Formats: sequence, C-alpha cells, structure tokens
Amino acid sequence: MDIESLLERLLAGERAAISEALNLVDDQRSEQREWALELLDRLSAQEAATRAHVVGLTGAPGAGKSSLLNALVESLREASSRVGIIAVDPSSQRSGGALLGDRMRLSASAREAGVFLRSMAARDRLGGLADATRASTVVLCASFDWVFIETVGIGQSECEVAQLVDSLVFVAQPGAGDTLQFMKAGILELPDIFVVNKADTGAVADRTRTELGGALQLAEASATPGWKPPLLSASARDRTGIEEVQTQIEAHAEATRASGDFARRRKEGQLAFATESLLRRYGEWGLAQIGGTHEIGRRLERAEGRSAFGIVLDLGREIEAALGQG
Repeated sequence: MDIESLLERLLAGERAAISEALNLVDDQRSEQREWALELLDRLSAQEAATRAHVVGLTGAPGAGKSSLLNALVESLREASSRVGIIAVDPSSQRSGGALLGDRMRLSASAREAGVFLRSMAARDRLGGLADATRASTVVLCASFDWVFIETVGIGQSECEVAQLVDSLVFVAQPGAGDTLQFMKAGILELPDIFVVNKADTGAVADRTRTELGGALQLAEASATPGWKPPLLSASARDRTGIEEVQTQIEAHAEATRASGDFARRRKEGQLAFATESLLRRYGEWGLAQIGGTHEIGRRLERAEGRSAFGIVLDLGREIEAALGQG
C-alpha cells in the first residue's frame, strides 16, 4: 500500500482518499491494521491534525441531535467551513453494520462538496462508540475544519466520547424528565455546552431549561479553565438559536486552546486509546510482557514524533515477539 500517496490525497481533501482511508482504519485484518496504524501515525504528525476542532453531540434518543447537527452544518457552510461528520448508529443484529445509515441523516447540506458524513456501527460497545471512531476522527481532521461526532444516545458512551472530542455538546429534549437520572450518572459534569432543543414547544422547553439550569448549579466546574458551560435554547425546526450555539462552540474552541485544555484533552485521549486498544487485543497477560499498562504512558511521554497510533503499533510488535518467544 502506498501510504505516502494516500496521505497526500487526504491532506488535499480528496473525497475518494477519505473513503479509502476510513475503510482502511475500520479493517480488522492484521496486515491492514498495521497499514492503518502507520497512516494514522503519519496523519497525527500533520499540522492539520491540530487545526481541526472535534465536537461531540450527545443526548437522549429523540432529543433532535441529528436535526440540530444539520442546522449547524448549514450555518458553518455559510461561513465556508469544511465539515466532517461521524454518526455512530445502533448496530444491525444481522449484518453488524450501521442500522440507520447515511440515508436517514442526509439533508441538502450534507450532500455538499464541503461536507462528508460517515455512519458507523456501535457494534458490541454498550455505550455506543465503535473501536474505529477515534481513528476515523483523525482521518477527517486531516481534511476538514470541523469534525462532529453524534452518539447513539445517552449512557456509558458519554465518558468515552468526552475523551475523544475537544468540545462536548449535550442536547436535552423538552419534557423528557431525565435530568435527575443524568445527575445521578454524573453526565452533567462532562459537557461544555448545554442546548435545550425544540424550543418551539414553548412552555415545555422553558420548564426543561429551568430544571436543567437548577441541576447545573450543583455540577462541578468545567474542565476548561475559565469556562462556564452555557445553557442555550434552540429550535432545529425553526432554525432559531442555531447561530448562538455555533458562536458558543467557536468560543469554547478558542478557550481550550488559550488555556492549554486542548492539548491536555488530546494527550489524555491518546493515552486512553492506546491503553484500550492494546488491552482489547492482547489482554492483561499480553501487556505484562512489556511491563504493564503504565509502560504505555511512559512510552507516550518520551515518544518523539510518534503518536499513540505509532506506539500501539510498536508495542503490539513487542508483545507478539515476546509471546512468540514464550
């Protein structure tokens, strides 16, 4: 495989190259996995990897995340921003693939040349994030200004997606009555921006905003220094409040970079990916062959010009060599 050529085409924003790279990083075969890790390691070293901002959209099913995302994409496209989207769908029990697929989410804006949407199956993940989501995010960051990740719904995936994105947006559905459950689960401490969608429902939306605002009074401070998560109202149907949501996302993007939170999140995300990837592939016994999980962090700390993907590739080879000798 010509990784150099694929890398150049990706950085040029070639749509065929984006699809090719996404298929490669989702391929579970051993040889393809090594090629994918090499590509991702090279991509991570590019300036484009830190230029793009990754935004997660989460919330209960029916909250209108897809509709809100479509409205945001239209708004960003008016500013000539290039947008990549990863929609994590429930898995088909028969095929294992994305159950809803692109066809359920496409709008006129998602068919534009400056927009690329990829549906991914949640597979066996309880919360809803496929293993290839992080890898796919790196691919899209090479070609787009903004990358959005829309999760299946509320649950364990919120902790995972918080490690994956630079900004997390929580979309609340009016009248759902889920605020207390979210507080108990600690979910309200993760998002950077809160949006009560379907503001066109009137009093129901106002009541939900009041309840959510009261809950946020008890939540811990934001992980981003100096940032207080705003509570917004919007209607994807009427296209009201969308501009303010975009403004707050852009403001948080600036705040993360100014405070150093952007670099911290990316670093913690890389460590989480490397640890989970190696554990899922080789288990505790395999990691014990190279000194345990703490060795992963130590390698990342001292790595020069090598990303988490490169570390996973290197340590994987060391583990397989040690197991082969044993």
